[in-house]
Amino acid sequence: MTEEWIKSSVSAGILAGGKSSRMGRPKALLPFDGEPLIVHIVRQLQELLADIVVVGAPEQELPPLPVTLVRDDVAYQGPVGGIYYGLRAIGKEVCFVTSCDVPFLNLSLISYLISQIENYDVVAPYWQDRFQPLHAVYRRSVLPLLQQQLERGELRPIFLYEKVRTRKVSEDEIRRFDPEGLSFLNMNTPEDYQAALQSWQIQKQAPLTCTVELFSVARLLAKTRKVSVTMPTDATLAHVLAALAEKLPVLVGPVISPDKSSLTSGNACNINGKSFVRDPSVKVSAGDSIFIISADAGG
Repeated sequence: MTEEWIKSSVSAGILAGGKSSRMGRPKALLPFDGEPLIVHIVRQLQELLADIVVVGAPEQELPPLPVTLVRDDVAYQGPVGGIYYGLRAIGKEVCFVTSCDVPFLNLSLISYLISQIENYDVVAPYWQDRFQPLHAVYRRSVLPLLQQQLERGELRPIFLYEKVRTRKVSEDEIRRFDPEGLSFLNMNTPEDYQAALQSWQIQKQAPLTCTVELFSVARLLAKTRKVSVTMPTDATLAHVLAALAEKLPVLVGPVISPDKSSLTSGNACNINGKSFVRDPSVKVSAGDSIFIISADAGG
């Protein structure tokens, strides 16, 4: 599944209608990196998904957002209610669902989860011995079952997983994209919030590391198979190629363009084995695997 397919065929649903009772104030409006947390999360997901739905409680205050905003018919029906109202409003048949209190979304992990949906109704990560239903992918076809759960008062998504084709994504798979499981770090208390702010600042200041694996002509010239490169936090593919050129100058010309910002016409790039990327401005994430191959091998 390419990034283009994901953007055109998958929606995102963000659940924002919880009570925030332990936090003591609305979590969606918490300041995070200079903006309300819900704005921060929408901004992150927009890099991957074009159709975004935010599910709020009746009369809940939210800032202006470039999304479809829907309200719970009945407030505070738990995760099942939020998932149900979100799926009912999306414009696609597949939806990645998350909550408004998880600031460390990992787009590479989300893309991987989406890529697993083909033969399943639900794709759910299994982290620290439990499913993560608010970081999972759902088909819209499960709506009738969710409605039945609401009617019975079964407000835990796990009851759905027992009835449909569920893909359980293991910790080993998750760690390939998110070694520390930050994707599942949600903020329920003021202490959680302060810890998340500190982690975010540390993450912003820390350098980003990716692995570049070379094939075909690139491997022959470099005489090595794999290279680790370190770049600024907001790195793009152009940063990767510039860092690679510094480590392996022999690639400049035959593989990397003379300005060190793109590949030459005979070469192609694949990120995490999922999609071929030609735009040097595409962002990369920590832990990404970048494959450089000859264009005639699949690019």
